Parts: sequence; structure tokens; C-alpha cells
Amino acid sequence: MIKVIIADDHTLVINGIQKVLATTDAFTILDTFKNGEDLLNGLKTLQPDILLLDIQMPGKTGIELAGIINKKYPAIKIIALTNVEIIHQVKKMITNGAQGYLLKDVEPQLLIKTITDVYNGEQVIHPRIKDELTKSYFSKSNANPELTRREIEILKLIADEFTNPEIAEKLFISPHTVENHRNHILQKLGVKNTAGLIKKAIEEGII
Repeated sequence: MIKVIIADDHTLVINGIQKVLATTDAFTILDTFKNGEDLLNGLKTLQPDILLLDIQMPGKTGIELAGIINKKYPAIKIIALTNVEIIHQVKKMITNGAQGYLLKDVEPQLLIKTITDVYNGEQVIHPRIKDELTKSYFSKSNANPELTRREIEILKLIADEFTNPEIAEKLFISPHTVENHRNHILQKLGVKNTAGLIKKAIEEGII
């Protein structure tokens, strides 16, 4: 029997997962937790085979928790079960030790199969996320852009909603220079406006 712990801050989600897993006698749910602190305390005495872990948790994020748990309890296999589709965060979760990554709209049978497959040593990624990961690795347009230190500095100020004149004053440069940097950043990231700029920068892990 596969021992499972569920970590999610939404009671409805926890209840839904429990109902899905109750349709087979292959699993036993050891406990459920709604925040990272309680989860880490629970793991001091509980040793699940599988941890279903949301990324958006109160306190420490699922990404941070995965890194901690992977180091302290390497035998626990982590499956991210989340609404987060930002590829940069997916990569971080996998880097921090997640063997599975599913979105919460997953079909019940795929959830059951994923838990079983990960328990048996396989790595499973939600089909939609897998497609995006493939694109990010092989598409030139998604390659990490090489921004200068000044461009990254300006990009972060743009993300903090500073205007060009405000950025110019803060960095002791002219508004015209700021505008030139902004245009270069837009070109390097392959986007057309500030909204696209911020979205792309987050996806690439630049900010």
C-alpha cells in the first residue's frame, strides 16, 4: 500500500483528492496539512512514500518546501499538484526534487496513475506542462536572453512600476537613455509592451 500525505491550503482540494484516492485500495492517506510549517513538523514522525504538494502555500512555498524535504527526507517522492503553469517555477520545482508535476485539472485516473508511477521510480509531468517545457528547451525564442547588469536593473524598476523619468532620476541617467534600454530589453525578450515584458521576465526567472 502506498502511503500518501497531502499538503494544500484549500480544504475542498484536500477533500477532492481524498475522494479520488479512496476509489482504490492501493493508497493510505497518513495525514493532510495546510501550511509548510505544519507539514515539516508532521514529517518528523510521519514517513510517506508520496507527498502531494501544492506550490502556493502559506509561509514557505511548495518550491522551498520541496528543496528542504528532498534534503532531509530523500526517500519521500514529491509530486507537485498545483495551478501554477509558469515554466520557470516548474523547472525550479523539478530542480528541488519533485518527481511529478500535475495541474489541478488533472483527470482522477491520471492522478492515480501518476502516484503509482512515481512510487515505482518514474518521473511524470502533466501533458500540457510537458509540451511547454519542451518548447522552452528547444525554441530559440525562449532561450535565456543575455541582459546587461544595467538592463536587469532597469527591468526590475519597471516591474516595480517606476516611470522612465523616475528611473532616470534614480539611476542618474537621462530619460532618453532609459528609453533606449527599455527598447533593447523589449527586443531581447521578444515582447511588444510592458505587460509582456514583465510576464516574460518572470517566466525566465530574471525578476
